[in-house]
Amino acid sequence: MDNKIETSAEVAESAVLPCVHEVHTDPDACAGLTDVPEELQKPVETKSQARWAYERLVLYIQNFEQQLDSEHEVAMGMTGGDAGVLRIEGIGYFDPDIVTFYGSDGSGARTQLVQHVTQLNVMLRATQKPVKEAPANRIGFRLAKDLETPTA
Repeated sequence: MDNKIETSAEVAESAVLPCVHEVHTDPDACAGLTDVPEELQKPVETKSQARWAYERLVLYIQNFEQQLDSEHEVAMGMTGGDAGVLRIEGIGYFDPDIVTFYGSDGSGARTQLVQHVTQLNVMLRATQKPVKEAPANRIGFRLAKDLETPTA
């Protein structure tokens, strides 16, 4: 039993702070989302829906990439219609409620997906890198570095 006493302010703040929990069939599987950067530990109410969705997507992408071998890169499957797969080369957001994915499809054509946060549905996929001799691109690490920069 937890006998910790909290003030009403602490209770209110805890109600809006980020929380993540995962369970896997393999107990040794990489849950990954246990190390949340300080910038993401701010109360959710201080962020737009777009910013908050963007920040969490960055963490999921970085975790996914950490589990890939050197022959694969992260891509995302798009839902609805015959849109296919987008190799993730950039992600952004437009306050208050739009998240944007930049990349290329399987044929190499430039692709951009603009998504409202209420419709956000992303399936991360491992895809063969386009140039076998080149090192795999890891956008998750660049995105996570960007999260470490305080925003106004």
